[in-house]
Amino acid sequence: MTGFGNAGSVPDVENGVTVDSAPRTTGQSTSVEATAEGSSTPGGPVSHAAYVALEREVALLLRRSRAISGRLAGELHQDLDGAAYGLLVLLDDAGPLRASDVVARLGLDKSTVSRQVASLVDLGLVDRAADPDDGRAQVLSTSVEGHKRLSRLRDARRARWESDLSDWETTDVATLAELLGRLNRLGEAREAEVTRG
Repeated sequence: MTGFGNAGSVPDVENGVTVDSAPRTTGQSTSVEATAEGSSTPGGPVSHAAYVALEREVALLLRRSRAISGRLAGELHQDLDGAAYGLLVLLDDAGPLRASDVVARLGLDKSTVSRQVASLVDLGLVDRAADPDDGRAQVLSTSVEGHKRLSRLRDARRARWESDLSDWETTDVATLAELLGRLNRLGEAREAEVTRG
């Protein structure tokens, strides 16, 4: 399966581990040494290299994701902040949600979420209403306009993914989605642990 390497580099795939072939400092290996012991022993050389590669690729993905979120926010609405784009996506996927649930799911502090929600409401992308079960709480959901704009943008993004990954096997795309889902569930569980304190 194709790996996500640094821009301008060609990823090496050895023994199922994607290794970025960008230059390293002296003493760093640019490949994974496969040994029978390392491939089956947790903490062995291949196991360690796999986690090094994972950390590097996820870090690159996160850096690119932040930049892409800013661009997508601008396409959605010229006054939308990139940080609020993720909140809008969450509400469209999982809403309606209480403001407290949004705070817990995003792992952000209450004041940050409040600012983002206020911005989205002001732009007409999110509706805010009193919780029928608890008048002190608010329930947030994407507005009709917010859902319409976001759906258009997500359809265009899916079409772009289909184009970019057209030479991938469908099973590879499905495997990537499944593995990213597992990684996200792990992240959500960790955030919940931190929130519980």
